[in-house]
Amino acid sequence: MSDHDRPDWARRMAEERTARGWSQTTAVQNLMARLPYTDDGPDEQSMLRQWKRWEAGGKYPAKYKSAIAATFGSTTDAFFPPPPEPRSRLHVATDMDTVEIVARMRASDVDQATLDALKITVDGLCCEYAYMPADQLLVEGRSWMRRVVAMLNGRVSLAQMRELYALAGKLALLVGCTEYDSGDPRRAEGTRQAALSLGDEAGHLGVIGWGHEMRAWFALTRGDCRGVIQAARDGLALAPNESVAAQLYAQEAKAWARLGDRHQTEVALDKGRQVLEALPYPTNISDHFVVDPAKFDFYRMDCYRKVSEDALAVQLATEVIRASTDFDGTERAPMRVAEARITLAVAAARDGDLDSALSYGERALSADRQSLPSLAMVASDLGHVLKTHYPKATDALDFRAHLRNLSTP
Repeated sequence: MSDHDRPDWARRMAEERTARGWSQTTAVQNLMARLPYTDDGPDEQSMLRQWKRWEAGGKYPAKYKSAIAATFGSTTDAFFPPPPEPRSRLHVATDMDTVEIVARMRASDVDQATLDALKITVDGLCCEYAYMPADQLLVEGRSWMRRVVAMLNGRVSLAQMRELYALAGKLALLVGCTEYDSGDPRRAEGTRQAALSLGDEAGHLGVIGWGHEMRAWFALTRGDCRGVIQAARDGLALAPNESVAAQLYAQEAKAWARLGDRHQTEVALDKGRQVLEALPYPTNISDHFVVDPAKFDFYRMDCYRKVSEDALAVQLATEVIRASTDFDGTERAPMRVAEARITLAVAAARDGDLDSALSYGERALSADRQSLPSLAMVASDLGHVLKTHYPKATDALDFRAHLRNLSTP
């Protein structure tokens, strides 16, 4: 079987092993250390023969999927994902259009069909976070948030009130993230606090957890690593069993990586991996407030770039780009792809390839959909490497000037 015909999981097994400098024998030894010990279990030689068949793509390792993913610090669903679903606006799944939903929301009584249609609309907006222009998303998000809040002044039952508070909280999370992406941190913080308040009113642990995750993200982009760790731990104390817990651990891992503590970085990453491994595969991985398994590889990529594990970071960056791109070349998650290209640029610059570094960097900075604080944060890593390794190269100086403009409010 040619490399082109091999399944993605088989190719990834070989790439992950090579990035660690492992032989196939070493990889098998690491795998077997994660398997339950039994007297009649497979021996190393038989496992090595199976491993070779797996890497060649000739046999699917159904029984060993979770152990293989754990061997490489990933999750089962990231390593062996189901086929991606086509991207579409979720709110078209309802029979109601926007005009009818708004009309029903203004009625004196709200029925369950209206709430269901509203939930589909909110989920659809959260799916569009990845690629909708920020100014357009802000207009839509704020508009729907005002409508939902207005409904709370109408005749609704206690259960409906809790559901409306939760939907308003999710919309506030979305608006706050987009405000921060757009370079408006003060307004974003106010919206984040509103989301927390709405989550408390609804008793919705997911909204509450994401409110703390946003606090961790804001702190990370400011360089406040201790603030990240505290925010993550506050969120984990309140929502330890929600999917957001995986992202809270990931933000903590990013902070430890920036503090230079490799051990604590790995501890936090593994805790996040265990959270995801215990959860069912998400029904809607496009929702920004759903932690899909592939996103965790994105966080690992960031951590390994920060601790200068370039081979692992490059392998994961390549995986992030592949997982975030459709067969026709459309990028499902352009902001993730941009940060992955910065990672490739940093590794190329450290390896002495200035031309490739600048090419990756320019392509990352030209993305249509950007989170300015996050992009500036990761791009500063590239700026530092360029300053250290190419202090007088004209092209590198020009690119660093570009980065300074990006970081200017």
